[in-house]
Amino acid sequence: MPVVINDQTYYRTAEVCRMIGISRNTLFRWLKEGIFSDVEYRDWRGWRLFTPAQLEIIRAKTSYVTAISREK
Repeated sequence: MPVVINDQTYYRTAEVCRMIGISRNTLFRWLKEGIFSDVEYRDWRGWRLFTPAQLEIIRAKTSYVTAISREK
């Protein structure tokens, strides 16, 4: 369930992974590799909170397709 703080909606890591269809390991690897910037918000436990805009950035990453050249 999303968290609403000061009229801003935030999603926790597990929610993001479930909504996007990726594993926690994948999300944390992308954060570590700098594929997108680390989150700016954390709750009182230190858990990451993602904004809807960040969620769309992650969703776009999962939709990225690369062509592989098979030339000999």
